[in-house]
Amino acid sequence: MADAKVIPFDDDRSRARRRPARADGEAAAVRALPGPQQGPEEPEEGREGPDGLPGAVGGREAGTGTRAEHGAEVAVGASPEGGAEEGAGAGGWERRLAGGLAFLRRRITGDYEVDEFGYDEELTDQVLMSLLRPLYEKYFRVEVKGVENIPAEGGALIVANHSGTVPLDGLMMQVAVHDHHPAGRHLRLLAADLVFVLPIVNELARKAGHTLACAEDAERLLRAGEIVGVMPEGFKGIGKPFGERYKLQRFGRGGFVSTALRAGVPIVPCSIVGAEEIYPMIGNARTLARVLGFPYFPLTPTFPWLGPLGALPLPTKWTIQFGEPIPTDSYAPEAAEDPMLMFNLTDQVREQIQHTLYKLLVQRRSVFF
Repeated sequence: MADAKVIPFDDDRSRARRRPARADGEAAAVRALPGPQQGPEEPEEGREGPDGLPGAVGGREAGTGTRAEHGAEVAVGASPEGGAEEGAGAGGWERRLAGGLAFLRRRITGDYEVDEFGYDEELTDQVLMSLLRPLYEKYFRVEVKGVENIPAEGGALIVANHSGTVPLDGLMMQVAVHDHHPAGRHLRLLAADLVFVLPIVNELARKAGHTLACAEDAERLLRAGEIVGVMPEGFKGIGKPFGERYKLQRFGRGGFVSTALRAGVPIVPCSIVGAEEIYPMIGNARTLARVLGFPYFPLTPTFPWLGPLGALPLPTKWTIQFGEPIPTDSYAPEAAEDPMLMFNLTDQVREQIQHTLYKLLVQRRSVFF
């Protein structure tokens, strides 16, 4: 299999990436999202309708213009003019097959792009998001609030609580931004070292746009206009006992605030309810964790007692709420070195997330419904 083209990460470039060139026969089957750099509109009689992202499934109500909505039209072969019935016929399946074959050909020949962090936008849009979407929509039935608080353009740092024993909350947050943001933004998550030493997980994480949780990488992404996600509780949050659920752990030394100040981007607090209960952690086998090199080894009511079946997460009902952004562009660059300012802003973000968690917990009817 040929290697992909690596695109240098230019901090001054636009967030939009150039799609690989396609043959004329592929253009009708695999199309990019509409954007300001498209050519003049075709005559009315020759148009098939708005372009959509190939292979995406799902979406919100009609008329929202989300990435998933456009993808769903292409996936079933429907167009706004023809309706779903036309796309459900043989022509729709032929277009899907042609798009799938074109995708496979590009993967085999290496005619696709990754940035120098390893992010593969095409693979993420067409494969990884499609694999996560059933878990997001059908299993956890995630409800998203406040996604409009994420800027439509430019960089922003999303700071969220972390929980659940296994870090599914970060992946669900990534799907929420990908599918529901009106501008079709991508979320680049900062992950712990452990993610990048695990076989298979390392490669998939890089392809999905995750990168090591270090200030240098985060700042480069933010200056390039990317949406970056961080969960400052780290292992302390994700591995806390079930009795401490929804109680935020320490947010470190405020390194994420310093990074946002240096890049001059807003901080968007994010509160996630539902993840705490997917693996209720009632114990920690510390000796086994040390032998395996893990920060903890969870014991839950089902794991490891039921074997592989016990590893299935409980189907809890999730809510993800993005709060109002906290601007940082009014501070001078040297403000990132002010420890008192770091403490105040870190505490402000933490308090906003915690307050929203309590509010969402009061509003929810049940853990599972």
